Amino acid sequence: QVKPQFESKANMNCAMFTAIVYKTQMVAGINYFIKVQVSNTEYVHIRVFQSLPHENEGPSLVSFQTGKTRDDPLTYF
Repeated sequence: QVKPQFESKANMNCAMFTAIVYKTQMVAGINYFIKVQVSNTEYVHIRVFQSLPHENEGPSLVSFQTGKTRDDPLTYF
């Protein structure tokens, strides 16, 4: 659901956008930290915020880090 947001903010077109691993953080909703494969050798880390159900809003891309590898640890950012 956040692929178009990422492509717009990163000024990239991703033929591949596959989540590899994720972590969550409970706040006034949930922060998802997701490692995403965007090509055969390139990965990005994205942070997605999902508000509480009663707020009736979809997930939103908060920030991202490019230039990651498959082995880079997924940490808070």
